[in-house]
Parts: sequence; C-alpha cells; structure tokens
Amino acid sequence: MTTTQRIHTPFGEESTAAEVIEGVDLAGKHAIVTGASAGLGAETARAFAGAGASVTLAVRNTDAGERTATDIRKATGNDAVHVGRLDLADKASITAFTRSWSGPLHILVNNAGVMALPTLERTPDGWELQFASNHLGHFALAVGLHDALAAAGNARIVSLSSRGHHASPVEFDDINFTSRAYDPWLAYGQSKTANVLFAVGATNRWATDGITANAVHPGVIMSTNLSRYMVPDQAAQLRAAEAAGELGSIQGAPFRFKTIAQGAATSVLVATSPQLEGIGGRYFEDNNEAEKLTPAAVGSSPGTLSTGACRHPSRPRGVKA
Repeated sequence: MTTTQRIHTPFGEESTAAEVIEGVDLAGKHAIVTGASAGLGAETARAFAGAGASVTLAVRNTDAGERTATDIRKATGNDAVHVGRLDLADKASITAFTRSWSGPLHILVNNAGVMALPTLERTPDGWELQFASNHLGHFALAVGLHDALAAAGNARIVSLSSRGHHASPVEFDDINFTSRAYDPWLAYGQSKTANVLFAVGATNRWATDGITANAVHPGVIMSTNLSRYMVPDQAAQLRAAEAAGELGSIQGAPFRFKTIAQGAATSVLVATSPQLEGIGGRYFEDNNEAEKLTPAAVGSSPGTLSTGACRHPSRPRGVKA
C-alpha cells in the first residue's frame, strides 16, 4: 500500500505502549529490540511479548538483559523472551549477533542510543562514538539481518531518532570532528539525522523485498539512562519540573514530559499498527506522522524538544540538538 497522505491514528501524546498495541496479535512473529535491558527498549519489548511475539533483547549487558527478560516473562506469561549480546560500537559483536540469527524477523526496533557524550570519544576504527553507536551500528545490524527481514514477507524497522536532529545535518566532510571543535549536541544531532535518513533510504531500497522503515521521536523522558551525560544542573532542573507536573523548558522552548510507557508508544505503534501496512520512509511523534516544520517553527513550537534536544548553553535560540 502507498499513500502520500499524512498518517493520523486514534492515539496521541499521552497514549501508552499497552494502549496502542491493544487488539494486535503478534503470535508467530519475531522481534528484536536493541538496548532493551531498561527504559524505552524494555517497555517496547514488554508490549511485543504481551501481544504474543517472540522477542529478543539485544543488549551489551546480558546480566541486566536477563533480569529484564525474566520480568517480562512473568508479567506477560510469554516465555519466548530471549537475550542476545550486542555492542553497536563493535563490528565483531554485530557480526556475531547477525550470524547467530536464524529464521524470519518481522520487527527490528533500533532503540539503543547514547546522547551528548561530554568529550570526544572514537571507536577503534576512528568513528565518533555517538555516530557509530546510534547510526553505523544499527545500519550494520539491519544490513546483516536483511535476509531475515525479507524472509518475513512484510517486515518493519523502527529507527529511533529525536527532534534533536534539527541541530545538525550529517556533516559528511567531518563526521568524526577531526577538523572542527567537538560539540556533544552537534554530534548527537547528526547521528539522529542519520537515523531519519536511514529510514528513508532503507525503505527506498528494500520495499520491494517487503521491508519498510520509519523513524520516530519518542518525546522527553527523563527517567531513562539516555540523559546520564546531560549537564547535572540542567538535568536536575528538568527532573524537578517533571516531579512538579510542570512543563519543561529549555531556553524558552516548552515541552511536555512523558513516562516510559508513553515514550515507548510511538515505537510500538509504528512497529505494529495495521494503518502502517506497507508505509515507510516517514517520521512519527506522539503516535502520528509528524507535520513538516518551517525553519521559524523549529525554534518556537511547543513540544519540539526531546531529552536529546537540549541546546548547548552557547548555542543561539532556535538551534536544537
């Protein structure tokens, strides 16, 4: 199915993962969720398992993954919850994971990520670590699982991005900050732009194989590990506002906080909703396809920031990460 109309669903910013997947039957289907030992990934995996899917938690820390898998099995009554080791910054780890997979794969959620590393870090191959983990690792994972996705006949990839992609395009001339000063939010922003472009490119190339990909912005969720590298004072202010039930605000741009259950909802909806059958190359937030923003609206529209969209203190208003 193809359509040029923007996708609207009955759900909104306060909908939870459990609500958007209600009535969906995933029995007989297989799903992989990266970074699923906690936070959004764990909640996404829980929703899939509750709908009957066989779910693999692809994680760096397998001990933490096993604890989460045990909790999901108990909560859902679904014993088909597995754990696989995956380090997205390590090519050998990705290769080992993809080679160990057998059978069809119906859903791949590229959820894992790192945000705003305070100092420049590179992989052994020389790639800036945020770009390597957030984009290159997931790219290699999807390519390695292509045949399994194609075997499913109608597979979906969910690429977790952020409104932080407004901070930067992919700077192909200097992805790794070799000739420009490192900025943690620009580095994060270009990795999130790459996540969106991946969804477009994968759909363009693989739709004929029965594979579609969409990007999602989960929202502002302060209770996940993604915010661990934020400036402590800024993080504390945001958490205080969240605890008080207030709107968050970063340099004058307001947004609403989400719970983990609400933050995982858009990923779950994009992965499972019948409305998205055959739909790919789109960008979703608050459980609906996002509206296109004008350059002026990017800096002023309520709710335009994610946890990963906190502006660098020296950056002019209207430029996001």
